[in-house]
Amino acid sequence: SLRITGLCLSSCFPQVEDVVGCHVEDAVTFWAQSVSRCNDLLKLSCALADVCPRANAIFGKPDFNKIYGGCFSEDGCWYRCTVQQVINDEKCQVLYIDYGNSEVLNRSEIVEIPTDLQCPSVAKKYKLWGLQIPTDQNLNMFDQGKKFLGSLVFEKEIKIRYKAKHEDGTIIVQAEYEKTDIGEEVAKTGFAEKFKSSVSTKNGEEKKADIIQNQPWNLKVPVPLWINRNDRSLSRPRGRFEQAVANSRNENFSGNRMFLTKEKMLSSGSASDNGLEKPRKDQVLVEDNEKLKAEKEVLRRENESLVQMQKELELQVEQLKHELQVNAQKKASRETAERFEETLSKYIGTKMRSLVANVKVLKEIRHTNKNARFGEDLSQAIEVVTEGCLAVPCSLEKLQKTWVEYDLAQEMIQKCKNVDERDEMIMKRNEVQANLYSAVEELILEVDELPLSERSKTLQALSVSLEVAYGQAHEAEGAEQVFEQFFKWQRAKTEEFIRVRNDTDAALQTLTDWFSGIVKCFDLMAEESLNIEEVVGNVDEVLKKVELDICKELETDLAEHDEADEKIITSAYNEVIRKIRQEQHLISVTQNKYSDSVEFKKHAVEWLNKKPNTDNLISIKKTLKNLKAQLRWKLVEKSNFEESDDYSELEMSRIKDKIAELRNSVLQEIYKEQEEYEKLTYLVQKWFPELPLLYPEAGILKYMNSGGLLTLSLERDLLDVEPMKELSTKRPLVCTEIQDQKVLLKGYSVDTNSETKVIERVARYHRAWGQQKENSGLLQLMFLLFCKARFKLMILSDPLVYLMVPYYPGASLEALQSDAPLTLEEALRVMKGVARGLSTLHGADIVHGSLHGNNVFAVNRQQGIVGDFDFTKTEERRAAAGALVAGALSLVSPELRKGQPPSAASDMYAYGGLLLWLCAQNKEFVIKEDGTPEVDDVDMDDKVKSLLLNLLCCDRLTAEQVLKDDCFLSMDVTPVSPQPSEEPEPREEHESEKVDKQEESANNSEEDGANPTE
Repeated sequence: SLRITGLCLSSCFPQVEDVVGCHVEDAVTFWAQSVSRCNDLLKLSCALADVCPRANAIFGKPDFNKIYGGCFSEDGCWYRCTVQQVINDEKCQVLYIDYGNSEVLNRSEIVEIPTDLQCPSVAKKYKLWGLQIPTDQNLNMFDQGKKFLGSLVFEKEIKIRYKAKHEDGTIIVQAEYEKTDIGEEVAKTGFAEKFKSSVSTKNGEEKKADIIQNQPWNLKVPVPLWINRNDRSLSRPRGRFEQAVANSRNENFSGNRMFLTKEKMLSSGSASDNGLEKPRKDQVLVEDNEKLKAEKEVLRRENESLVQMQKELELQVEQLKHELQVNAQKKASRETAERFEETLSKYIGTKMRSLVANVKVLKEIRHTNKNARFGEDLSQAIEVVTEGCLAVPCSLEKLQKTWVEYDLAQEMIQKCKNVDERDEMIMKRNEVQANLYSAVEELILEVDELPLSERSKTLQALSVSLEVAYGQAHEAEGAEQVFEQFFKWQRAKTEEFIRVRNDTDAALQTLTDWFSGIVKCFDLMAEESLNIEEVVGNVDEVLKKVELDICKELETDLAEHDEADEKIITSAYNEVIRKIRQEQHLISVTQNKYSDSVEFKKHAVEWLNKKPNTDNLISIKKTLKNLKAQLRWKLVEKSNFEESDDYSELEMSRIKDKIAELRNSVLQEIYKEQEEYEKLTYLVQKWFPELPLLYPEAGILKYMNSGGLLTLSLERDLLDVEPMKELSTKRPLVCTEIQDQKVLLKGYSVDTNSETKVIERVARYHRAWGQQKENSGLLQLMFLLFCKARFKLMILSDPLVYLMVPYYPGASLEALQSDAPLTLEEALRVMKGVARGLSTLHGADIVHGSLHGNNVFAVNRQQGIVGDFDFTKTEERRAAAGALVAGALSLVSPELRKGQPPSAASDMYAYGGLLLWLCAQNKEFVIKEDGTPEVDDVDMDDKVKSLLLNLLCCDRLTAEQVLKDDCFLSMDVTPVSPQPSEEPEPREEHESEKVDKQEESANNSEEDGANPTE
């Protein structure tokens, strides 16, 4: 870590010193930093930023005399602090010793710092000499006094003269600012008053004041609750100060009150010198004392009487409580007897109804299949995963091993630079390729015999049914005894259940037999008379036995499994799911390898005995060369004919038609060339990585590195271009038309070192666009071409790279808002497309860094697309170009203002600023201190306001989250067609290049990209 030396300066103070105010506590107390220690403060800041993020948070009880590092809540930076008070287990109040302000922090935001940073504070606490705060000062006067002193000292260089020092470290000083006595100014306003002294001489007054100032502050004088209120504007670093009372500040103000108290004591002492009044006062005190004694005796007797009365009343209350309790018990006994008598009268009917109800429930349960209760479905699943499990195909391992060898051989060829080694590697690759083809055929034959699809469906259905019954499964380690333990438990539970059910059946049969016999006893028509003792038997025991057995079976059916049962079932279930997933993974791997093998075999048949070449590409290039030569000749002919004396409109028309025909033929051949490059790229990536090495003149690698954008056959001089100098004065920018589509060619100045970086950035952007193309929300890049002069010896100028993009005149947000502002519905539809574009970029790990009103397009007022950026610049340079504004609203996020690098979050802040600018129209809004707009006061749709609040804060939404916001859920995004359906009239100044003039007016020497989107 960075070590700081030379910071621990002497604690002695000079008689006169220049300081800068950094925090104000009240009208007479402030903190200031010595001008001579500004370098120490910078070193401390750097050291803390390096040490604190990796330091340990405080643990246990903090040391109040120790210096820690604290993360200031306002800016997230680290500063030195001491712990003043422990609020609770998680929060502490700290004092930032180098600035003077305090706040409440979480313990996790307070860390230990090394001993080399434990040096005295840079800021000191000062008190104006000879002044104190009036004891009757109210809250308003206190705040005004604090602000007044802040206006005199805060962030101003003042001169202080050392007078004295309190025991708590506060320094008594006389302060001046530009020959103005600050103490006198505070006293004049009435926010503080001077100490009063009974000594009339000047020297005596100064001596007494110094003595009093240096007295220990031990008097406890009440301090107003408002005396510790913080003023954010008078503290540094600025932040949210908690409403806790700072101990050090309490001590300071206690000292102020002490001085006043001592002064009053001196005054009263001087007044008591009048000896004539003392005897009379003593006599009055004696008389008052006698009266108080008499009154005390009367009160004592009254108290004794009241105590006796209280005891009597308490005794009566206890007696009444006892009587109430006895009466309640009698009432309860009487009610119990009545209920018992009523129950006896209905006992038989109640008992029979209860039995009938229980039998009905039992019958329903028995008709329901309860076998699953003891894991019958789980036992069937175990049988499926153990007995029908598929084995790993024998040829799979061989295929995987051979495929790894094949991929390694391809990779070695791709990295090879030596021609001799290359040929040997190609031969080895071909041998491995033949082996791979054999292994592929073997796997295909073996897998064709396996019921992979049927088995996969069976396992999937089994997994779903088990998850419905048993819930989400957890990870389990394979153990064979799990299933054995489950089957053992299942057998025991089943046997117990059968025994309980048999007991219930026997008891019900006994009751049924009893009913059959008792019927004969009451049959008056029966000839044979039965003895009641023979039939009835002990019916009470029969009923009791039936009731107990039914209840036991119901309890067995309805009772939940205990913890041990649940553990056995869960373990078996988790093991079943583990085996299902294991087999599903095997099936998936086998099917994937099978698909790859089928694909490999399909294409390998074509290329096993055939080698690709670039003959078609070379043929196309020759055709292009011939066509371009004809086109150049026609262009020269046209130029000469224009200056000829035999000029003819008819002949000129014929020449122009021929030129147009040749241009179209060149473009058609270029498209064929691109298609051929795509085929070769596929072969390089899939089958023959040696092609760029075998045919370096074809430029395959350059094409691949550019993402398919680079073309060396298309030249700017062959196109019918229209210079657009009025739109861009800093870079080449021309407009032309290709196949009825207007396009722009944007020139970039590059050198040998920057060319690779530019092509790499262009390729990354183009690949991000290519994932969804028209649905990506990004401006399409059409071609990347080099200026012809680039291939010649350049002395006075840098080579140029031209990027071709679609041209949407009048479609930028800046232009639309100037001419015909978008409605709320149109703005939301457009900004949804912009969010999709940012989502595409951020998904590819690309930060735009240059989003503003001239770089976002609303095509046909419906579809929003994000424009490209200056590919010659890094994202940091793009963000620093100075054109991130929308109207009068800055789109620079707070973290960018603080010097942090651009990020996806800063892009989303700019997006939020654009959305606010579109929705607020011409409404004014307040800008806060950190540069962010105040959205709450703006009258707009509640959903839009909610979205803006989540975009213009610190913890912002991502582009993907914005797309799911309520504002956009009901809106469809219309894909952008390559050619705009409507072309507005060209504006006097094309909005896509306004940024150049904005930058020029700002005297910015850096380009912000020669493109129609900046």
